[in-house]
Amino acid sequence: MQILNKIAEENNLNLLSFKPLAGGDINDVYLLKCTSQNYVVKINSASKYPEMFTAEAKGLNLLTTSKSFKIPKVLNYGSFEDTSYLLLENLEEGKKSNDFWNQFAEKLAKLHKTTNSYFGLDHDNYIGSLHQYNSQETSAADFFINQRLQPQFKLASQHGFQFSSLDSLYKNIISLIPNEPPALLHGDLWGGNYMVLQTGNPALIDPAVAFGSREMDLAMMHLFGGFSEEVFKLYNEIFPLENGWKTRISLWQLYYLLVHLNLFGSGYLSRVQQIVKMFN
Repeated sequence: MQILNKIAEENNLNLLSFKPLAGGDINDVYLLKCTSQNYVVKINSASKYPEMFTAEAKGLNLLTTSKSFKIPKVLNYGSFEDTSYLLLENLEEGKKSNDFWNQFAEKLAKLHKTTNSYFGLDHDNYIGSLHQYNSQETSAADFFINQRLQPQFKLASQHGFQFSSLDSLYKNIISLIPNEPPALLHGDLWGGNYMVLQTGNPALIDPAVAFGSREMDLAMMHLFGGFSEEVFKLYNEIFPLENGWKTRISLWQLYYLLVHLNLFGSGYLSRVQQIVKMFN
């Protein structure tokens, strides 16, 4: 494949062979088998997803600074004509250690204790193939409303999905969301975005980072499953959550469900409508 040879040449890699890996709908992902070691490369359309890998590289590097989870090292990113690429360290998979979920809880708490002077980020990024807005806000509620919900409701409207009573929803959100310090979030923490390393320890991949409410990561973890209940119990012992956090899970999930509504269509509409009604 010509593009992979170009990437290898650009990065002084002696490419022996390659094989496709599972990568989702947006990116093609390959394992590059090279003389010295193996690497992972993600490629996509530069015109369809401008600066996606630049933002992802920044996100991976930011997660690394928290010294919590193992994060694949960013080796390089760039583009050839209309193809963007992101070259990453290859993480070998293994089986969960006996204390895997205990480690996960400890590392997640450490990640979330990495804080900032504002909610948001110094750049926008992506959630799936959608633009994710990260303009700076001074409160968790303002960030969630202005940078998360409003853009997705606007996009849903453009797709023909109409919602009423949003003003009262936003008003209620302000009184419901605890104004904790900003936490560094993975941002898209579903079961497909963590790995088990050969050491048995957890790693995180494919982030959509920002500084936001830590309850957002926990809500996403609940949305599609894949995490032991032990994680939430241990996390709450290490870094106690504000009262009523379980009642807010659905509220935080509203963002992720709107994203899925905008990406995949009406199968997610009834659940979005239920949550809007629930918090009105």
